[in-house]
Amino acid sequence: MIGLSLLGGGGVSTAVIAAVFISNVPESIAATSGLAASGWRPRRIMLLWAGVGLVCALAAPAGYGLFDDAAGRTVAFVQAFAGGAILTMLADTMMPEAFAHGGRLVGLATTLGFAVAFGISALD
Repeated sequence: MIGLSLLGGGGVSTAVIAAVFISNVPESIAATSGLAASGWRPRRIMLLWAGVGLVCALAAPAGYGLFDDAAGRTVAFVQAFAGGAILTMLADTMMPEAFAHGGRLVGLATTLGFAVAFGISALD
């Protein structure tokens, strides 16, 4: 998605960078603690995250290059698919786990997160 957002001639917005960073921190912490609890060694976990980082670093320029001359409908489909994948991951994994461990305040924190993201995008 970062590569696709560069196709319009502009840069990647501050809101997108903040959202990616902020959303990946709790995801990686939860995943790391789960891997450690299931017996993964710290070195293996670090290698996994290094691999994920490398794939992400390659995916942005690949998206830019592969979709440079793509039709608007193709770009819209890819964006919708990516958005659906994120919503699926949130609904299937993150929200139930957050509610189980954080209780009722998780909904309020989620709403606050959306408000902050909106505020960042409105200022950008």
